[in-house]
Amino acid sequence: MTTRIFHASSPAAVILLAAAIDAGCFTEPDRRILLLSRTGPAPETVPAVSETAGFDRLRTRFDEVVSWNATIDPFHPDGWLPRPDDVPLWERHFRRAWGLGGSAVELVVDSPHTGPARALAQVFTGVPVDVYAEGPGGYGPTGDKVPPLTGTRVRRLLHPDLVPGVRPLLLAEYGAEPQTVPTEAQMKVIAELSDAGSDLPDFGDAPVLLLGQDLAASGVLPAAEEAELERDMVRGAAALGHTRLVFAPGPYGRLEDPAGLRAEAERAGVELTVLSGPASPVADDVLLHRLRPALVVGCSSGALLRAARLHGLPVAAAGTGLLLERLAPYENPERTAVTLADALLPDLADAEAVTAQRPRSEAELDGLLTAVAFAMRPRVRPDLRAAAERYLTGRLDAHTWRYFKRRRLASLALPGAVPARLAFLRRNATLRRVARRARQLKRGRR
Repeated sequence: MTTRIFHASSPAAVILLAAAIDAGCFTEPDRRILLLSRTGPAPETVPAVSETAGFDRLRTRFDEVVSWNATIDPFHPDGWLPRPDDVPLWERHFRRAWGLGGSAVELVVDSPHTGPARALAQVFTGVPVDVYAEGPGGYGPTGDKVPPLTGTRVRRLLHPDLVPGVRPLLLAEYGAEPQTVPTEAQMKVIAELSDAGSDLPDFGDAPVLLLGQDLAASGVLPAAEEAELERDMVRGAAALGHTRLVFAPGPYGRLEDPAGLRAEAERAGVELTVLSGPASPVADDVLLHRLRPALVVGCSSGALLRAARLHGLPVAAAGTGLLLERLAPYENPERTAVTLADALLPDLADAEAVTAQRPRSEAELDGLLTAVAFAMRPRVRPDLRAAAERYLTGRLDAHTWRYFKRRRLASLALPGAVPARLAFLRRNATLRRVARRARQLKRGRR
């Protein structure tokens, strides 16, 4: 008997998994378990995925639904990992709690370098693993070095085709084969949920949908700057002539009433509706399908890219330049999504591009993502150095500099860190050795 465990922590993940099952991306196991987790800084404040409107229709693809948070309580669902000596004990606990008995197990998880996915892969040693990425993170490098005993078990990476023609980099160092989940299957599942959340108010015809992203909750921006970014979205939409706006806050967003956002809408002379969290939250893709907004505005969320690629809706990006400057450290996993949104989508401040829905050029996008991936994780993907050097040598200009940091390039001895006439210094092994020694001495004094 084989039991396949599907882990998900968001409605978008469950929708993608349901579409993959419908599309025949998986063989038929004896039993399917959907393992749900609530994550974030304060998981208890986040609505459970099982409370999402229409979830009952998604759960029909699974034989049972169980809770990760309840199983490992009182440990935090994001940060907990089993101690090596305790792995056999935890495996027995999971098998008893989920009724696995002695059945063979297969795992379907998001990236196995963080959170519950990493813990699951460590507890169920030796079992096959499939990985999925419902957002743009799949086009970036693996966040940390995945242990070889886990990485070598990963068979493939399931993902939506958000950037046609670009091969995802996640877990490519272990030979994980990318496989796209058909767009038609995803849209069929979303349409199945189209009447979910019937308690939503009537927003009129084709409003503008503003997507919040919890940048403050994740530590990317201070709360005040995130609030200002949201006000910029209101001002930008109003400047384009739109009069009805709908703001959808992220799941970990600020709890207070967004009075500043409402005041900004009043000053701009537009009508603003804030989705304040109905009894049954509605998945972003269902909102997109039901509203068919005249424009979708966001920063770098997966929903923004899905709106453009899967739903075929007009989109605009806001605040990507600010985030590219502020993201720290450089290897922040949000950098891939921000880079993609900035490189591909029209900027909200460019009224002509937004009106014409003229996307930015996709030329050399693959080379850009490769160079950014190496700069983010040189120890995970040292094989990308040559490609990164080629891109930086030939494509680094006033525009593409926004995706890199001079100090980061200098620390990796990459082109662009020093003026071209002094580039020979970067290739001088003696000088690089002296520079490393100087940095060591400086750290020692500190």
